[in-house]
Amino acid sequence: MFANETLLIVGGTGSFGNAVLERFIESDFKEIRIFSRDEKKQDDMRRRYRSDKLKFYIGDVRDYQSVLNAVRGVDFIYHAAALKQVPSCEFHPLEAVKTNVLGTENVLESAINCNVRRVVVLSTDKAVYPINAMGISKAMMEKVAVAKSRSANGTVINVTRYGNVMCSRGSVIPLFVNQIRAGLPITITDPSMTRFMMTLDDAVDLVLYAFLHGQPGEIFVQKAPAATIETLAHALTDLLCKPEHEVRVIGTRHGEKLYEALLSREEIVAAEDLGGYYRVPPDLRDLNYDKFVEKGEVRISAAADYNSHNTTRLDVDGMKALLMKLRFMQAAVRGEVVEAEE
Repeated sequence: MFANETLLIVGGTGSFGNAVLERFIESDFKEIRIFSRDEKKQDDMRRRYRSDKLKFYIGDVRDYQSVLNAVRGVDFIYHAAALKQVPSCEFHPLEAVKTNVLGTENVLESAINCNVRRVVVLSTDKAVYPINAMGISKAMMEKVAVAKSRSANGTVINVTRYGNVMCSRGSVIPLFVNQIRAGLPITITDPSMTRFMMTLDDAVDLVLYAFLHGQPGEIFVQKAPAATIETLAHALTDLLCKPEHEVRVIGTRHGEKLYEALLSREEIVAAEDLGGYYRVPPDLRDLNYDKFVEKGEVRISAAADYNSHNTTRLDVDGMKALLMKLRFMQAAVRGEVVEAEE
C-alpha cells in the first residue's frame, strides 16, 4: 500500500509524530516529510536518523500557505500537531482554537486541494463530553474532519481517538518518576480518578489500521484498559523499589474529570465493534430539520458510554506489566536518567 508513496507527518517532532516515524522509517514509503515549528527538534531528528528518506519542512498549521507547501505531492498525511495541555488551553482558549481547529482546517483543505489519498487526524478522549478548552477544541476538530470528509473529492479523512498515552509529552508518569527520584512526595489529584492507559505503539497501530481500513468520516477508537491514579502511583513506587514513598493528594485541578470517555452514549449505539477497536460511522443526515428535531432515537437513552470507569481495570501488577513495555520505564528501573518522549 505504501510502496513508492510519500507520507507527511504534521507535528512530526512531537511524541506521536516520533512514534509514527519510527514505525514507518523502515517501510516502503519513498519519502517521509516532517512538518513542525521547532527547528531545533527537526535538526535533532535529522542527526538521529540520517536518512535520505526524511525531508523537513518548517511551518505552522495556522499558516495555510506553509501547510500547502508541505502537502504538495503527498499521498498520506498523519496530523498530530496540537495544543494539548489542559491548563495552557484554559488560559488561552483562542490559541487552542487557532491550532486545533483552524490548523486542522488548513491541513484538510490543503490535502483535498492536492488530491492526497488519505488523512488521519489525532483526537483525544477529552473530546467526548468536553469540559475544558482543550477538549472542546478537539471536539470541534473532529466535527471539522467529519464535515470535510463529505466533500473531500476522493481524499479519505479519518479520526483516531486516544486515551492517556503513557510517557507522551506532558504526561504524568515522567513527573511521578522524577518526584520519586528527588525524594519528593508524589502529587496526585484524586486517588480514585481513572484514566485509559495506552502505549505509543498502541497509538501507531491505530493509525495504521485507519490508513488500511478507514472509510470517509469514520472515527476509530482503540479499546484500552484503565487504572486509577493511585494504582499508577503504587505501581511506579514498586518498580523503583520505593514502596513506602509518600503520596500526597493535592485535589482535582480545574478542567479535570473523575474519568474520561472514549465513546459517548450516542456514538456507542452506532459504533461497530471490531474486536480491538471501535469504528464510529459518520452522521450522514442532511440538513433536514425533521430528522434533527421531530424524530428521536429511543436506543440512545438506554446506552452507556465507554469510559475509564467501565473498561477493563488494571490492578498494581497489571499496571506494572504495562509500564514495563515502555523504554522510558525500562531505563528508569535500571537507574538511568531518561527523558519522556518529546
